[in-house]
Amino acid sequence: MAVSAVPTEQILSESMAPGEAMCPHRLILEHVTSRWGVLVLIQLLDRPHRFSELRRAIAGYGRNVSEKMLTQTLQTLERDGFLHRDAKPVIPPRVDYSLTDLGREAAEQVRGLAEWTVRRMGAVEEARERYDAAKRQA
Repeated sequence: MAVSAVPTEQILSESMAPGEAMCPHRLILEHVTSRWGVLVLIQLLDRPHRFSELRRAIAGYGRNVSEKMLTQTLQTLERDGFLHRDAKPVIPPRVDYSLTDLGREAAEQVRGLAEWTVRRMGAVEEARERYDAAKRQA
């Protein structure tokens, strides 16, 4: 599905004034790019996961997410329409999480950004070294 470009001014001009609610666009961006949101979305691109499978898969990235934080992340992404929660009435309870079409679209964008960071990390490290060297000499 083609998505039209949003003018940069629209993205950047919607700032938060003291006491105002966060801009809805930025709030969604925060959810999708949060520490756990990124990992959940990317992991669910492959296939649906149960809660414990998802938690173990995230731990495989060297990140230990608490049950509370994973639950909050899943609820937030479900509320935003990115995840589907399928609770089966069996004993023991079985709950599977999968991406909705909207979630798959967001996850592919997040994965693209994550892949870009891996590819360009060397350039970032070089830039940091140049910056730090210039600061030391100043």
